[in-house]
Amino acid sequence: MHNKGKTSGPGVRTAKPAAASATVDLGDLDSYIGFHLRVAQEASFRAFARASGQHGVKPGRFTALMVIAGNPGISQAALGQTIARDKSSITPLIQDLQRLGLIERHNAADDRRRVELTLTAAGEQLLERLRRFAGEHDAKLDAIVGARKGEFLDLLRKIANEID
Repeated sequence: MHNKGKTSGPGVRTAKPAAASATVDLGDLDSYIGFHLRVAQEASFRAFARASGQHGVKPGRFTALMVIAGNPGISQAALGQTIARDKSSITPLIQDLQRLGLIERHNAADDRRRVELTLTAAGEQLLERLRRFAGEHDAKLDAIVGARKGEFLDLLRKIANEID
């Protein structure tokens, strides 16, 4: 509803909902960084899903697959921490990836309590297809952010590291 809006005054955004155009007064919300982070994230997720044609592969799944591919045998806890997911959301994500046949879970040889994650052949194949779309998608984001990408990423990292 607010992803392509134009500000026509402080706190007033012209939004384009699915059915019709409407003017929505966001009030103070229009100046909240968190609100705009969420709106930008959702717009990015929708664009990635459209481009990839993989509507069932949510960005969180893609992120998890990327991290597991780069760190075979990563523990479920380490994956959750790396992708900023708590136990209540990482467990269903892992179960979903396993149910889809994209990852395997194994108990670690040195600590049977620790679960290690690896991609299956199907997971590797899907990830390879999605990487191409992710690269194209990120190039669009690069074009939007421009030469200030490094600064923008630094600010996002700073938010992620210091907000808690």
